[in-house]
Amino acid sequence: MAISGRTVALALFGVAVVVLSPAPGLTLALVNVVLVGLVAVDVALAGAVRPLEFGRSGPTSARLGQPVPLVLAVSNGGGRVARVRLRDAWPPSAGARPRTHRARVPPGERRFLETTLYPTRRGDREPFRITVRSLGPLGLAGRQGRHHCPWRVRGLPPFSSRRHLPAALARLREVEGEVSIRGAGAGSEFDSLRDYVIGDDVRLIDWRGTARRGAVVVRAFRPERDRRVVCVLDTGRTSAGRVGDTPRLDHALDAALLLTAVALRAGDRVSLVAHDSVPRLRLPGSHDHAFLARVSDAMAGLEPAIVEADHGGIVTTVLREASRRSLVVLFTELAPAVIEEGLLPALPTLTARHNVVVAALRDPRIDELAAGRDDVRAVYAAAAAEQTLLRRRALTETLRRRGVEVVDAPPDGYAAAVTDTYLTLKSLGRL
Repeated sequence: MAISGRTVALALFGVAVVVLSPAPGLTLALVNVVLVGLVAVDVALAGAVRPLEFGRSGPTSARLGQPVPLVLAVSNGGGRVARVRLRDAWPPSAGARPRTHRARVPPGERRFLETTLYPTRRGDREPFRITVRSLGPLGLAGRQGRHHCPWRVRGLPPFSSRRHLPAALARLREVEGEVSIRGAGAGSEFDSLRDYVIGDDVRLIDWRGTARRGAVVVRAFRPERDRRVVCVLDTGRTSAGRVGDTPRLDHALDAALLLTAVALRAGDRVSLVAHDSVPRLRLPGSHDHAFLARVSDAMAGLEPAIVEADHGGIVTTVLREASRRSLVVLFTELAPAVIEEGLLPALPTLTARHNVVVAALRDPRIDELAAGRDDVRAVYAAAAAEQTLLRRRALTETLRRRGVEVVDAPPDGYAAAVTDTYLTLKSLGRL
C-alpha cells in the first residue's frame, strides 16, 4: 500500500480539528476512524498493479549528443481503472526525461508514455525497473508494485569529426584524379592514356598507344584501390587521461571513425584492433560501406584499462590481422614510457612488413603553459611545459628516423591531421 500527499494534508487538517475541539479525545478517535476509512476505501477501489503489462519501442542506439525517443506502452488487464503514477528508472548517465509519468488506463485499454534519453556516456544503458503506484478515486492511497520491462540503448561515439568529411573527400577525389584538374598520379594502378606534355617522364610513354593515335601519349596512373588500413587503438592507462573534458581514448575513436569513413570511400579495406595488456577488440578487414556502422557499434563498449599496454602483443596481433602490407595507424600517447620502453623494441618487426603511423594527441594546455611568463610560478610551469614539448619532438624524430610517420596534433585538428597523413601517403603511392 502507498499513501499520497493528500493523506498527509488530511491528517494535518485532522490535527488542527483535534486541537481546536472542546473534546479532543473523542474528536481524535473520530478523525482517525474517518481517515482510516477513507484510506481503506481508496485502496479497495484502486486498480490492481499486477495485471498491468508494459512494452517498449524505439531506437536501440544513438550517437552521444542525440536524443533517443522511447515509448512505454501500459496495458491494463485488470477490471478497474488504473490511475497510475510510475517511475521508469534509468541510470543517471542515460539522462532520462521525464523521470515520472501519470496516466489513466481503463480496463482492457492501453496508454503510451514518452521518455527521451540524452546519454552522456558511451556503452549500453538498460532500465532498472518500473515502480508503479495505482491510486484510488480519492487520490489518498493506493497500491504499489514493481515491473521489469527490459530494453537496451547503446550510446555510440559522437563522431564529432564528421564535419571534416567533406573536405577530406574532396582531397580524396583530387588524389584519385576524379576532379577536373588531374595529373598522372603517383600510384601504380593504371588509369588512362593522355597526351604527352613537356616534363613527363619518358618512361611513361605508351608506344603502342602512340602508334595507334599517331601522337605521343603517356600512361596515367592513380593510387591503387583495395589497400589495407589497420586502425590500432591503445586502450592502456594513458588512454584514460583527459584532454579538456574528454578522455584520450574518445579522441582516438573520433579520429579512427573519420579515417575509416574516408578509407572506405577510397575503396580500401579497413580493420580495427583495440589492445592494452590483452586484445579487447578485433574487427576483420572490410571495404563494405556498412563497416563504419559496425565500427561505431564495436567502439561503444571500449573503455580504458588501467594497465600498461603490451606493445609486443599489439605488434603480434597486428601481424596476425594483416598478412599483406598495410598502413598501420597506432593511436597512442607520445610519452617516453610508451614509446621508448614499449613501442621501440617491438617496432622493427612491424615496420619491416607495414607502413606505420603513430597518431598522438597533444594537450593544448602544455602550449599555453609554455607561453606563460606572468610570475615566478608561471615561469617554472613554462620551463616544465617546454621540457615536455622538447621531449615530444625528440621522440618524434626518433620514430621518423625509423621510418614511422608521426602525427602530433591538438584535439581540434587531431582527426583531420590523421586523415590528411593517410591521404598524403596515398597520393605518394606509399600505401
